[in-house]
Amino acid sequence: MGKGRLEAFSDGVIAIIITIMVLEIKVPHGFDLAALRPLIPVFLSYVLSFIYIGIYWNNHHHLLQAVRQVNGRILWANLHLLFWLSLVPFVTGWMGENHFAAVPVALYGTVLLLTAIAYYILSRALVSHHGKDSTLAIAIGDDFKGKLSVVFYAVAIPIAFVNSWLACAFYVLVAIIWLIPDRRIEKTLTS
Repeated sequence: MGKGRLEAFSDGVIAIIITIMVLEIKVPHGFDLAALRPLIPVFLSYVLSFIYIGIYWNNHHHLLQAVRQVNGRILWANLHLLFWLSLVPFVTGWMGENHFAAVPVALYGTVLLLTAIAYYILSRALVSHHGKDSTLAIAIGDDFKGKLSVVFYAVAIPIAFVNSWLACAFYVLVAIIWLIPDRRIEKTLTS
């Protein structure tokens, strides 16, 4: 099967996820800057989640640039990824509305962890379909950043119950790691 429908569907779902997140930010009833103060946690959680969704969209795009076709297993793996991404607006809203309380922060990390695992499963399904010597397999290599992200999430989730801000610092750290451009696939495709 061609990959076009998978890409288009994924792009649409990701666009809807971002739209849902921004619609969760409620307009304040006041008219001065002080009316925005209660929205700071909501806005901060939105920014972090927007960055995460952007990272996944960008990496998903690169992943699919390195492949020619997909199969049923890949379609299901992609839906698995989109499922966990679709929960990001819920945990984002819950975390922001509750001012980064322990349980919402831990659940946010759990969704990030399961999303990372789903992305790993998708990338492995693509490599399996295209072969160990494929452009994608060479580009992904041992996926150190992906494995490191899973470890950071797994550490941050229980930390949320001790210090939710420290757990959030782990989430921000993972986002920063992924914001640093990962040129593995681009380099492999152009060489």
